[in-house]
Amino acid sequence: MPEADDWRPALADTGDLTPDIVESLLAEHGDRGQRAIEAASEGRVKQYNDFTVVVGHEDEYIIEDGGCNCHDSQYNLAPEEHCWHAIAVDIAERVGEVDHHDMFYSDVRDFI
Repeated sequence: MPEADDWRPALADTGDLTPDIVESLLAEHGDRGQRAIEAASEGRVKQYNDFTVVVGHEDEYIIEDGGCNCHDSQYNLAPEEHCWHAIAVDIAERVGEVDHHDMFYSDVRDFI
């Protein structure tokens, strides 16, 4: 079984959320990991030409260079920690579940 901090390379190698990888991910991230798995598996990770966005339950969150614009990232987490939105992007990229859109999010956001 992968160590708690080894789920990313293990997931990149397998491309699948195996029980061992899920256990490792949850050991490292707890509830944030569970929410990230749900978002990735529900297709809520969207890649636009300018940003990657995770659709949350109340808003959409921009992920850029591993950082997020959510309040959790800005106020609750240490710099080396990740919110569930950023973890969801890591998961979705490794399992091929990113929903790609050939448009700019900044243009889409104007309609929301």
